[in-house]
Amino acid sequence: MNIATLPKVLLHDHLDGGLRPATVIELANEYGYTHLPTYDVTELASWFNRGAKRNDLVLYLETFAHTVGVMQHRDAIERVSYECAVDLAADGVVYAEVRMAPELCTEQGLTLDEVVQAILDGFHRGAAGTGLTVYLIVSAMRTAARSLEIAELAVRWRDRGVVGFDIAGAEAGYPPTRHLDAFQYVQRENFHTTIHAGEAFGLPSIWEAVQFCGAERLGHGVRIVDDIAGPAGDEQLGRLAAFVRDRRIPLELCPTSNVGTGVCASIADHPIGMLRRLQFRVTLNTDNRLMSATSMTHEMEQLRDAFGWGIDDFQWLTINAMKSAFAPFPERLQLINGVIKPRYAMARAGTL
Repeated sequence: MNIATLPKVLLHDHLDGGLRPATVIELANEYGYTHLPTYDVTELASWFNRGAKRNDLVLYLETFAHTVGVMQHRDAIERVSYECAVDLAADGVVYAEVRMAPELCTEQGLTLDEVVQAILDGFHRGAAGTGLTVYLIVSAMRTAARSLEIAELAVRWRDRGVVGFDIAGAEAGYPPTRHLDAFQYVQRENFHTTIHAGEAFGLPSIWEAVQFCGAERLGHGVRIVDDIAGPAGDEQLGRLAAFVRDRRIPLELCPTSNVGTGVCASIADHPIGMLRRLQFRVTLNTDNRLMSATSMTHEMEQLRDAFGWGIDDFQWLTINAMKSAFAPFPERLQLINGVIKPRYAMARAGTL
């Protein structure tokens, strides 16, 4: 089984967490950003990865100052978005929803709409001629107070490449209900929401995201295990965990990232194994490819090594993700039946 050639679906990937190290340096030189810790490509890649392994989400988020720092001009944003699409296509990704907080890219005078346009232009150019379909999820920063404005931005671009709304950033102390007006607006507009919840903070964050804010998917959601007790094979689900499983609310799990932020000690200790066995709607994601030095292929390889997962498991994960995508239903169905299942059949036959 050549994991690199398997078709993959990615629902949780941050644009500003996936830059190429060489691009960060080139853009810093081009636009006069002088704060990088090093201008050596190898050293910078290592620096970002070390920063992601400090077992603390807030410290982890500090590394983004440099990627966002070089994403303040239209051409820079389009380049980063173009390279994102190229890199995902090269990794075998056939469908991706990449998220970004446009408010982080306005320090040099760009408007929110200009930021979104630049991202979508880059995606379109990078995906052209590949097998990749890529959309944008617009995120608001949960530590700021612009979420309703950002929600309106997301809805404004809904037919031009934006498929959903999200809140991101430091979780503890910034519950989803602080942004309830934004989520209620998105719901009234019949649009889609995924919410970062249950990563660095536990069950109350997940509960608010689902029961107050109407989250269709949980960004990470890994702390749902706090509501599961008992020995392996005889686990008992609490009310919230049972609700999430019964409703088939997708968990956007990001194993490598979770190890880096201290959720668990290793991939082998990650709850994805248990959650898959308990038949939650599990999806596999990269979160931040630069900071975690990862890719979808790398994530799958680690699950193969840690849990012995094979082609059936990876097809299950991939179809789970495609079912859970925010693309229109006919598009999801076409990708499942016309791309994903046939290519997994080819992989089983040894012809992929």
